Formats: sequence, C-alpha cells, structure tokens
Amino acid sequence: MSESHRPELLSPDELLPVAENCQKVLEQLDRILLGRSALHRMVLIGLLSRGHILLEGLPGLGKTALVHAVGSILQLDFKRVQFTPDLMPGDILGAHLLQDTAEGGRDMVFRPGPVFTNILLADEINRASPKTQSALLETMQEASVTLLGQTRKLPQPFFVLASQNPIELEGTYPLPEAQLDRFLFRLLVDAVGSDTLEQIIEGRRRGEAPKPAWTMSPDQLAQAFAAMDRILLPRAVGRYVARLVAASHADAADAPPKVKQYVRYGASPRAAIGIAEASRAAALLAKRPTVGFEDVRLVAAAVLNHRLVLNYQARYDQVTASMVVEDLLASIPEVAMELPEEMSVSGGEE
Repeated sequence: MSESHRPELLSPDELLPVAENCQKVLEQLDRILLGRSALHRMVLIGLLSRGHILLEGLPGLGKTALVHAVGSILQLDFKRVQFTPDLMPGDILGAHLLQDTAEGGRDMVFRPGPVFTNILLADEINRASPKTQSALLETMQEASVTLLGQTRKLPQPFFVLASQNPIELEGTYPLPEAQLDRFLFRLLVDAVGSDTLEQIIEGRRRGEAPKPAWTMSPDQLAQAFAAMDRILLPRAVGRYVARLVAASHADAADAPPKVKQYVRYGASPRAAIGIAEASRAAALLAKRPTVGFEDVRLVAAAVLNHRLVLNYQARYDQVTASMVVEDLLASIPEVAMELPEEMSVSGGEE
C-alpha cells in the first residue's frame, strides 16, 4: 500500500475505547455460554472482519445459543432457518406473489425472505440440496439478492453463521467448494470439560442462559468497524500472509512436505484477504494499532482449514486439512531469507 493511501494510524485515545467495548462483548459471551472463551474470541474476530462463519460440532454443544447471544449483545436483527432437504431457494431469499391492488388489478409483490436480516443462522446447512445452498452464494459474496432481474441489497452489516454436524452423513449434501470459500472461518465447537458441566448443572436450570447484562450500541459497532479499517498491516506481515497462502499449493517451490503429498488444490486469493482482515481484528482485540505475526498465526488455521482440497492419499493416510495447515504454519518462516542474486550460491569457480 502506498504512503498516500495508507490510513492514519489509530491513536491510543481512539483505540482503547473500541478495544474495551469489544472486550465487554467477550465478557458477556463468556457469561452467557460457559467454557468457550477461545471460540468466542474467534467468532468476534470473524464478525469484526465482516466475515461469515461455519460452526462445526455435534448437536447440543450450544452453536445456536452462541448465535442468539451474539445477536442480542450486538443488537442486530437475527433470523434462523432450519435447513432441510425440501427447503427451496424462495424459502430463504423471498418470492414474488400475485396480489390484488387497490385499483382492482393484480401485481407481483416481492415478499422478502429471512435472508433480509443482519445475522442469518443457517442451521444444519449441509442438509439442504445443492440448489438451495447455491441460493446463498450471491448473498454471501455481494450481500444482495437478485430475482426476476432486480437486485436488492441486504441490510448492513450482514453475516451468515452456519452450523453443521461433522459426523452425520445420512440425508446431507457436502457444501460445494465455492460456498466453503465464502466462509471466512470454519470453527470447531468441541465438548466442554467436567468443571464447566458442573457449573451448567448447578446454575442453569433446564439449560436456560442468562440475558446479556450489557449490549453494544449501533454507534459503538460502527466505531469498531471504522477502527478496523485503520489497523495497519505492515508490509513484512503482508508478505508472510502471501507466502503462507502461496505455499498451500502443491506445486509451490516452498510448499511443505504434507502440502506436496496431500493437497490437490490450495487456498484461493480470498483466503489471503481473509487472513489479512482477521489479523487486523485480532490486533484490535489485543489493543494494538498494527498487525503482528502472532495475529496471523492466531487466525490462519481457521481461514485455511476448510479451503484446502485434499487428494485420495490423504483419506487413505487419515490426514486432515487441519494437520496439513499445522505443517504449513510450522514450515513457513515469518521472514523470508532471500539473498541478493549476486550473493547466491552458484556452481561456478570460487
């Protein structure tokens, strides 16, 4: 980025109030849903990055409750759609209905679907048919809906938070790569420990979560988005992000062994953009006006683990995308050691 287009760096007086409000959001999430602090932090990073999030975990682990809590704390309009095999695109996007007019005639009137909201919970998204899943492609990329040649913009901000069960395969349809690539993060929702379960049993009758004690106003949310736009990504960190994504392709010169052996298709440029934006959000939560290498390492796995297409050898060897990403992060140095051409080692005479 040229100096003339580089945004003015956030001052401490501008940064700290925004970071403190974001910390209050995390405190409320930790209070409502116990034992999930790391997950809550990644969800908030994803939302500050204006990204969509895929939550993957077994039933009953609080995925739906988490999305409800986020909507309540951020005071955003929230709608939930239960994805089923018989769900049609019009059930999500909306449809044109023929209605009588006051003049005695008839006209086609558009009735918006549940996608016209701020937070759309796509519950068990992989249960819908590919035709219905494809209805979300435009909404997730352009934040708009086009029907009968007319494009309608969705409310802003707009997020899709989807859930899916990783082990139940009967009656499900794998998400196409084009749709997976539109999710900024894929976050794994694991089971909580016995101490957390004891707290839930003692303090949560029938599993009912408390209401948030503090909510973020629309102005405070707008300030957080504005602060995100002014978090500086140093050139060295940007190069590290670019090298990570480039090395996720098996034909790259510096691709690590597991990438070369198991990856069929690497990450897209959208992954590099996602890592850069999510790193800015991580820096903001850490009360820093510039992105560090540690921010990239924090978010890279969540951005990459659903974007790598593995080959059949990976399935045979029981190698997952998360294992490949772990090898990638361990193999690519933060700073590339590139020697000038005249200093490179050649096969000539000494």
